[in-house]
Formats: sequence, structure tokens, C-alpha cells
Amino acid sequence: MRQSKGISRGRIAALGIATVCFDPNHAMPANAMHDLIIRNGIIVDGSGNKPYRGEVVVDGDRLSFVGRSSRLKGKTEIDAQNEVIAPGFINMLSHSERSLLADGRALSDVAQGVTLEVLGESSMGPLTADMKRRMLDRQGDIKFAVTWSTLGEFLDLLERKGIAPNVASFVGASTIREAVVGESDLQPDRDQLASMATLVRQAMEDGALGLTTALIYAPATYAKTSDLVALAKVSAQCGGIYASHIRNEGDRIEEAIQETIDVAQSSGVRRRKFIT
Repeated sequence: MRQSKGISRGRIAALGIATVCFDPNHAMPANAMHDLIIRNGIIVDGSGNKPYRGEVVVDGDRLSFVGRSSRLKGKTEIDAQNEVIAPGFINMLSHSERSLLADGRALSDVAQGVTLEVLGESSMGPLTADMKRRMLDRQGDIKFAVTWSTLGEFLDLLERKGIAPNVASFVGASTIREAVVGESDLQPDRDQLASMATLVRQAMEDGALGLTTALIYAPATYAKTSDLVALAKVSAQCGGIYASHIRNEGDRIEEAIQETIDVAQSSGVRRRKFIT
């Protein structure tokens, strides 16, 4: 996965460089000449602490300093003029799988400070030969060759191509279903469900974050809750999570939300507690 090294100037300047490598206790030589210094910004550092006025020092693709005013010097210096400086933003429901194949710069998101694209509501793998043919037949303005079969191979393709943002992906339950039983309103038998579980495990070993569903759309809507639990259990065994575009957003929304809770609880996937 590639690091985005650009800085989006605007209301917010989002840094898409490796913030995890910054050591706040590291002493900076006073006479060093650094690659880039952004001064006079309002820093939101992602820790949850209150914003503060300070500056950011960049060397190569690493943050060397984040904090209050220093006396460091840079080859390039930018006056942020009280704009917010923040870590890169995460697009948690990105549909840029195909657009990244056409243009890896991801300009529309990078210009807004997005540096991580989370893909996979309907994942780009695993693919059977029939699925590859349908993907080719259904292409619109964006044309591309379908040269991969697994989710891991697709992610490897993006890495070889070179893309601006980082990417991560779920494996889509609808993709898994289509690979085994096709697009029709059919219910998998025991052997087919076992094959689906094997494909989920392979995708998790390829690096998937977990299992995701898009139950409001066909053919995903044909899936029974019990089948979703079986697949989500595999995700849980691999340390993954379960995320869902729920089955109904109208007159049966309560049942749809309850189904999502039931799948998560029955499968044992990791759960997060949010406090608002």
C-alpha cells in the first residue's frame, strides 16, 4: 500500500504521511535543515486532545516533529494561516475500486484530505471465470482488464500499479455468495455454505478487514441470517469484524438493525463501544 505524500491546502490541510512514526520525545537538532515545515496551523493530532496552535515538520515521508512553535528551519516552509492541520481522513465506505484502476491518483478524495480508502461492500474478489466475464460485460466508462481472481491478487495489483491513497478492504458476502451459488435466488446447501466459508477464510488470510454485507441489494438480499452468521464466524476466527449495509431502511428498519446485532453477537466478531 502506498503512502500519500501530498498536502491538501484549503480549509483543512490533511497530512497523509506516516504519522505513526513520529516520536514526540525525540530531540530535534537545532541546526538541522528539514524538508518541510508547516507553521501557524491549528493542529488536530487525532489523539482526542484539544486543538492547539503549532507546527509540523516533515522529512522525506515521515513526520519529524508535531508540536508547539519550534526554531527549526526548513527547505520549504508553508504558513498555514490558522488553517487546521490534521492526519489524513478515512473514507470508510469507498467505492473507488474501479476508479483506482483507471487513475491511481484518487484526486477527488486526496483533494479533500482522504488518505485511506476502505473498500469491499462488494469486494473485487474472489472471482470465478463467470464473474470475470460479467464484470467485463458490465463495464461502463471505466474500462479495465480483469486479470485477478482473489482479493489478495487485486490488492497486489493496486500496489504494483502505484496509487496515491492507502487502501484496505473487506470481503463482500455478496461476492462470496455469487462465487458459489451465482446471482439467482437460491439457498446454499451445506456443502456450498462450507465452500463459501472457505472463500471467506482465504480473503481474510489475504488481508481483508472482515465480512461486509449489502443486504438491501440483490443477490445479497437473498441470504438468510443463519448463513451470514456462519460466514461472519469465519471472519471472527481470523480477528475480523462485521459491517453491514442493512436489509431495510424503511418500514422494517428495526428488524434490519436487530438482524445486524444478531449476526454480530452470534458470530463472535469484535465489537466496539462508542460513547457520544
